[in-house]
Amino acid sequence: MAYSAHSTIPLIYRLFFLYIEPISAIVGAFYAGIKPAEYLTYLASSQAVEKLAQTPSTPTLISLYQLSNLYLLFALNEHFVLSSTASLRTWRWLLFCLLIADFGHLATMIPLGQEKGLAHVFLYFWRWNAMEWGSVGFVYAGAMMRSSFLCGIGLVATKEGVKED
Repeated sequence: MAYSAHSTIPLIYRLFFLYIEPISAIVGAFYAGIKPAEYLTYLASSQAVEKLAQTPSTPTLISLYQLSNLYLLFALNEHFVLSSTASLRTWRWLLFCLLIADFGHLATMIPLGQEKGLAHVFLYFWRWNAMEWGSVGFVYAGAMMRSSFLCGIGLVATKEGVKED
């Protein structure tokens, strides 16, 4: 689709939702699917768990490969659906669904919060490791971007409200 078709979508949203976030999801897919032991090690909260992560069981590997596949689906879906349209309605619905998924993704971190403390996992960003930055911090950023878009922040307004299609 030509650049002019996306002129109603502000650049910051296009950059984040069409490129930054899909690339981040592909990185997650790479680690979960190609380097599962490394992926699990990043999730480990103790040395004992870290040792177990080095030799993942078959069910764990299957789960990680499925997760990798879903990260890839997320990246492709977000990039190709949103890049194929300037329809604010389509953008809103897809971003609304992804916002719900953000809350689900954050909920998956609750077991780590039960081990380390919920505040450590969800609030103390200065203590986060790379996985916590990706699984919590980046999800916070995505949720804030989606919420901003859904609230119409930065979108072109008309007399009737936000410019639709």
